[in-house]
Amino acid sequence: MAVSPADLSAAFVMTPVAPADWLVVLPPAWCILAGAVLLMLRKSVRLQAMIAIPALAILVLVDALLLVHVSQNGPVTMVMGRWLPPFGIAFTADLTGVLFALAGAVVALAGSVHALSDIDGTGRRYGFYPFLLLLMAGVSGAFLTGDIFNLYVWFEVLLISSFGLIVLGSEARQIDGAIKYAFLNLVATTLFLIATGYLYGIFGTLNMADIAVKAAAGRADLPLMTLATLYLVAFGMKAAAFPVNFWLPASYHTPRVVVSALFAGLLTKVGIYALLRTLIMLFPIEREELSVVIALAGVATMLVGALGALGQSDIRRLLGYVVISGIGVMLVGLSLGSPGGVGGAIFYALHSMVVMTALYMVAGLAGRLAGTFDLNRLGGLHTRSALFSTLSLVLFFAVSGLPPFSGFWPKVMVAKAAMDIGAWWLVAAVFLTGFLTTIALGRVFALAYWRPAGEALPDAAIPASALLPLVALTALTVGFGLFPNALLATIQHAAQGLADPRAYIGSVFPGVN
Repeated sequence: MAVSPADLSAAFVMTPVAPADWLVVLPPAWCILAGAVLLMLRKSVRLQAMIAIPALAILVLVDALLLVHVSQNGPVTMVMGRWLPPFGIAFTADLTGVLFALAGAVVALAGSVHALSDIDGTGRRYGFYPFLLLLMAGVSGAFLTGDIFNLYVWFEVLLISSFGLIVLGSEARQIDGAIKYAFLNLVATTLFLIATGYLYGIFGTLNMADIAVKAAAGRADLPLMTLATLYLVAFGMKAAAFPVNFWLPASYHTPRVVVSALFAGLLTKVGIYALLRTLIMLFPIEREELSVVIALAGVATMLVGALGALGQSDIRRLLGYVVISGIGVMLVGLSLGSPGGVGGAIFYALHSMVVMTALYMVAGLAGRLAGTFDLNRLGGLHTRSALFSTLSLVLFFAVSGLPPFSGFWPKVMVAKAAMDIGAWWLVAAVFLTGFLTTIALGRVFALAYWRPAGEALPDAAIPASALLPLVALTALTVGFGLFPNALLATIQHAAQGLADPRAYIGSVFPGVN
């Protein structure tokens, strides 16, 4: 007796996956594969960089192709195992996620080249490059996942790799920094998991598009304010927002400089991305009700960061406070919720990923040239390299938000969005913070570069492997400052896609408006 084939169309995606759609899952998969190869070859120290740098260059290319694909065709979804969503785990790439992923890949590539001169053979043998690839798997997965529990999983992946990177070298100060870093991040991760369990109990789903639909339909009867508040606290801790920002300057100065650069460029931005995704796309009404709280936290974060930077004498600790100050600008943009405010937060996050990575590289090279990171002993750096001094000054201007560099435009966007609703106190806070940051970094330049050296400087030079990524990142800062139009247009579309997720939802559930 012939048995008719089962009809799988009610449970599985039956249409073939378009070749371009494989780009959605390729970034984390590629990083895991490359990291596994490096782990197997961990005893071959010379091969580590030879494999890792091309692998990260390919990651940049894949993310760039994915950005083109999403720009032309809208959000793209791929579901694991061909299960129909929301049952299958979805990867969904929209403009916001892909922009963050591409910026992260560029930062990681620059860091991998800089590490040629900063990570010695022992550091490579103990896993710097495998940890870096695993970190990028977590970062890429967090930016591209369409499932909120898998956002948690990718957070865990990047946290595990970051623990390995921060203790690389096993020095006492690294262990101390790792303990502080780990404790606060584990608390935040626990809150994230609790919130996600609560969310699943309410909605019975973890797919972000499905949550957005169900939250909009049943908002009056669901405890969404509790959920939004839990996510705000959890992701705020990961982003180093006030008042839980003290772990960052206590830990970011302890590892190797290139590790600090990667952390400054990547980790807090994953927290900001998660806040944007949950509060703008999933819980917009609750974000509006929390807007004053978020704005106050943003202003406090900005001011604590700027004032903390003014009070530091160690360049690396100073830059930790500059990272915190930038997080405050992003939180203010998030609190406004308008396309201009959210666009400014996205732009500032992308700018900060590039500039803060470059600034930590500057700090490392300054320490190499002068033999110290202490501003009280630094001096005479302008006599060592005119190019290095110029690059440093450009980056100082950029992170202060001065024109014509990349930091200027997102601050203008956030300030204009605040003026549109008459929130002049937010405008004043943004520009006051920029002024204080300018003073803090102007002090660094005056003391470390222009002041004559108080003692003989070490006979050290800047290796090409350290200078090349610094030049490239500075060029991006200048380029997007002078020619921002294309990026601004893309960011505005990204912000609109977060606020109006119909295209995102339609990519997961075709035919649903």
